Amino acid sequence: MNFYILTLFPEMVRQALSASIIGRAEENGFLHIDAVNIRDYTKDKHQKVDDYPYGGGAGMVMQAQPIYDAYHALTEKIGRRPRTVYLTPQGHTFTQDLAKEMSLEEDLIFLCGHYEGVDERALEEIVTDYVSIGDYVLTGGELAAMVMVDAVSRMVPGVLTNEASGSMESFEGNLLEYPQYTRPFVWNGKEAPKVLLSGNHQKIEAWRREQSILRTKRYRPDLLKKADLTIREKAVYGVNDKKGV
Repeated sequence: MNFYILTLFPEMVRQALSASIIGRAEENGFLHIDAVNIRDYTKDKHQKVDDYPYGGGAGMVMQAQPIYDAYHALTEKIGRRPRTVYLTPQGHTFTQDLAKEMSLEEDLIFLCGHYEGVDERALEEIVTDYVSIGDYVLTGGELAAMVMVDAVSRMVPGVLTNEASGSMESFEGNLLEYPQYTRPFVWNGKEAPKVLLSGNHQKIEAWRREQSILRTKRYRPDLLKKADLTIREKAVYGVNDKKGV
């Protein structure tokens, strides 16, 4: 899968995404990540990419021309106009389901805004998806783009060494992940659950399922209303289809 990030700070993106699981996946050919410097496409001799907003107001606005030209050069290289995401608080909230959906794409482009935003005309020309990673404001879109690249990459076959780990984690079926334990068995006076050492996989899976439901009920009751629960589980854990938890 190929990720292309249109940004004013390509080194920030390259350094962060070249480490750990994502970096190894790129080395092994499962991913390709390209950070495109928008400044390389400005026609201003001082590499200026922003200007004062029409109508007045604080801050600066990124100009349409450098963004569009960077995008145009990239799509010519790719050979088509792929799905293009603009990271903005005004967008739809990023979810695990959207990460799965995007992982099916061959190519994804991310546009990282800065300052007071981007000239609307550039957005109208190139953007297919407006996405937010949460109801707060960042100094730029780079961190949000990296969050999305990380989440989407986990869904790409071959990226995770344990294939099951991509499907058995938080938000699968709208449930949070169960608690995890490792050696030593007793730490700081606390024992790990004995069922996990029983060797009985049926009991282990039942315990994990129960813990996922209880954890979701405690920390994210909003998710439990949409979780894939059996009729018995809904009765046991007090989930009402009409009124929620």
